Amino acid sequence: MNRFFFRFALIAVWAGILFLTAGAVGAQQTLMMATTTSTDNTGLLDSLIPEFTKDTGIELKWTATGTGKALKLGENCDVDVLLVHAPAAEKKYVADGFGINRRQVMYNDFVLIGPAADPAGIKGKTVRGALEAIRAGQQIFVSRGDNSGTHKQELALWQAAEGPVPEKEPWYVQTGQGMLTTINVAAERSGYTMTDRGTYIKYEATLNGNPPLKILVEGDDILLNQYSVITVNPTRCPTVKADLAETFSRWMIGERAQNLIGDFKLLGKQLFTPNAAK
Repeated sequence: MNRFFFRFALIAVWAGILFLTAGAVGAQQTLMMATTTSTDNTGLLDSLIPEFTKDTGIELKWTATGTGKALKLGENCDVDVLLVHAPAAEKKYVADGFGINRRQVMYNDFVLIGPAADPAGIKGKTVRGALEAIRAGQQIFVSRGDNSGTHKQELALWQAAEGPVPEKEPWYVQTGQGMLTTINVAAERSGYTMTDRGTYIKYEATLNGNPPLKILVEGDDILLNQYSVITVNPTRCPTVKADLAETFSRWMIGERAQNLIGDFKLLGKQLFTPNAAK
């Protein structure tokens, strides 16, 4: 009986060790990412990440928020890697020592959208002309107001239009929410807003290709929307899984991921253009 008990106890101990070891290995293969809402809302990550896991064995979990908050999560050592779209803020983030190995991954563009009736008459205007017309007519403009990459770019456009950001004007509405919510608020108010094209196509697709808000202004060089991947600096954040983050970063700029990004479409429309190594 004692010999049987000893063997049983020994088996139990080894089983426990194997279980804990397996758990530790699994934990080491989990990567945490902070990203912008557009990569999540559009469904791009739902398409890409299973392929990344298939190729590498690494599980990737992500939180989608505005780029400003994503950068702060990296600064606070809460994530391992970032996929964001605010180049000026990203470059400062790296220069300040919070991130390393910033690499371009893909781009799309921003567009100004509004009701088909276009009460401010902005269709076909330049960005500057459109914002001036919205300001002059005091037409409803809905802003994310959340320090996201889109919000940062919108503020830069108001400043480029040589007028103050109309933050205190009654016709300027700030949601503090993500892009799809902001678009829906603009639609409810028959107002204008700015969005990235990928999220607009997703919005368009959810309404069977006939949304109430239409693209009215597009094509200006200033509307370019670049996305990049950044590894959180392991020197500042010792818990960061820099090796896994580097694997993800290199996978994103590799041929397979770049092809997957280019092939990702809704309504037959391409949402993002891959541009690694360009």
